[in-house]
Amino acid sequence: MKSTILLLTLTTALLAQRGALAATYYVDCDIGDDDGEGDADDPWQTLQFAVDNINNGDTIIVRPGFCEGCRIGESGAPGAGRKTLRAEPGVTIDVPGPENRHESNIEVELFDSTVSHWIIEGFELTGAPRSGVDLRGTSDITVRYCYVHNNGRTGIFTAFSDDAVIEYNESAFNGEHGVYTSNSGDRPQIRGNLFHHNAAAGVHMNGDRRFRPGDGVITGATVEQNKIWENGTLGASAINCDGVSDSMFRNNLLYENHASGISLYAIDGSQGSSRNQVYNNTIVMAGGSRWVINIPRSRGGISDPVGNKIKNNILYTPRADRGSILIYRPTIAGFESDYNVVVNRFSTNGGSSIINLSSWQSLGYDRNSLIASPTNLFVDPDDPIEPDFHLRPGSMAIDRGTTVPVLIDLEGVPRPQGPRWDIGAYEFVSSQ
Repeated sequence: MKSTILLLTLTTALLAQRGALAATYYVDCDIGDDDGEGDADDPWQTLQFAVDNINNGDTIIVRPGFCEGCRIGESGAPGAGRKTLRAEPGVTIDVPGPENRHESNIEVELFDSTVSHWIIEGFELTGAPRSGVDLRGTSDITVRYCYVHNNGRTGIFTAFSDDAVIEYNESAFNGEHGVYTSNSGDRPQIRGNLFHHNAAAGVHMNGDRRFRPGDGVITGATVEQNKIWENGTLGASAINCDGVSDSMFRNNLLYENHASGISLYAIDGSQGSSRNQVYNNTIVMAGGSRWVINIPRSRGGISDPVGNKIKNNILYTPRADRGSILIYRPTIAGFESDYNVVVNRFSTNGGSSIINLSSWQSLGYDRNSLIASPTNLFVDPDDPIEPDFHLRPGSMAIDRGTTVPVLIDLEGVPRPQGPRWDIGAYEFVSSQ
């Protein structure tokens, strides 16, 4: 017993010492020297040298200037042992690192095992032939507060990456998607980001059953509090889910997107996107766009989506031959939709024909929902510079929702403010 207590005491002391010894190193890509000490007075020059030469719990601070990227191949440790690569304001990475293999500016990959426990924050990442940030075969990697733009394909890309956290970034003007999580990486958290003016999806998630190892489905995702606009001129939904199940989509603002709003489906995934919760989103489509919520039949013999729940959302499209919700047949196991603000158009056969709200309600859907236009709902939805989708006083969406596991709104305001949940991404505050 005494030896066990002594071992635990020594282990605790070593962990405390490790935390106390965590160091901060500096990189200056203009005047640094990789033969230096890496401290504030004698910074290193390259990101690659820095990420290869720090210990668990250490932080790299990159000073303003233009840098080439790097490949991170050494793991940190959980908790206080995570390694951090942090930019001061004014750091731009505009070319891949010399050891990178995928034409992306920052790559996290070891090629034959998992890289874990890093934080990457504060960089401007642009000009990559492929992606600004590229995570492959990782676990517990956080990318935050980065401006990722004008890259050849995707802003932030992940493959076979579990527990990726992508938060408070801006990803825009990329040749494909704002963020792309792929290859059945589970439990991604995508929160608080701005995704706009990407040629395809704002958020694309793909289970990719063709690639192994992996089960071909992404599970446990949380996509919340993002603003997603002006994406999809080349196709792909604002939030595109191919083989994504048992996940949460809440408090997102989607507007002026040019394909669909949220699509739950399977083409490459191993099952139709199922048992997802789509709660308290505001989705206002661009003219000429597709369906607001799109749940089509799966392709290639894969099981069709089941069990999805759509509640407390504003689902508006101005297009007269499209509508709020498309499903692939009239009755779907476990499918629920209610307490939404909608337009008077739905489809129960994959879009071949349109029915009105009354016919849709006869199937048991949206019996507590209502029809309203943006002018009945929002403060200023037509502002050409920055439309305002907060609920206006007297909005038809106030106190018209139902109780769901959404305890704050897009801006962190507690829900509910009144006797019932408001509908949409914003909770109305009487003093706002």
